[in-house]
Parts: sequence; structure tokens; C-alpha cells
Amino acid sequence: MEKPRINYDEMSDTLYVSFEPGTKATGIELSEHILLRINKDEHKAIGLTFFEYSLLAQKTYLGPRSFPLTGLSDLSGDLRQIVLGILLTPPVTDILSVSAFTPSTVETIPITLLQPLPLSAA
Repeated sequence: MEKPRINYDEMSDTLYVSFEPGTKATGIELSEHILLRINKDEHKAIGLTFFEYSLLAQKTYLGPRSFPLTGLSDLSGDLRQIVLGILLTPPVTDILSVSAFTPSTVETIPITLLQPLPLSAA
């Protein structure tokens, strides 16, 4: 797979990452700031869109910001498994790091943070 195509729209503060430009895809809202575009039949990522990118990329005094993947709970069980499989494999893992926050022994909340992008790409 070739390098992803990365475009930033400063006016809307939106970062577009295309793994397969021009390919039809289904959009999956992972959170209010992150849209994953996938090919459901082939179970692969087509691209990612980051709304309010400067907020997502902004570090805190403790390190990178993490965001809950609230949209996963809205998906059917089968689609959730497909999306999780896509999120946990390249090329998505080159852009997003997915982990979990466990506020209790019975609750697990999937979270993500942006990997640093090369300055020449963004």
C-alpha cells in the first residue's frame, strides 16, 4: 500500500487522510471529531477525517489528548467487530492509537489518540 494522502483544510480545521483516494466507502462516526471511512465488504480502511483537528492534535501538560470512541456503542455487534478489527491494524494504527479506559472492573471505554504526523504530510 502506498503512503496515505493527507490534506488539511485550514478554514474548517479538518484533516483528511485517504488510504485509497477515489474509492467508495461507508462513513463510521467514531466520535464527534473522527470519521472512519471503510469498505465493509473487504473489511478495510479507506480513510479518516478529523474535525477540529487542531484540538485533537493539541497536547496537554500530561501528554497527548485521548478521546472516547463513543460512536462504537451505536454500531451493531457485527459492524462493531469489523470496525474494531480495522482500527487495530495498519494503516489506521499508523495514524490512531486505540486503547481502553477502565473506570471499573465491569466497564471498558475504547479511547484513541492521534499518532504524530510527519510535518511534511500534514
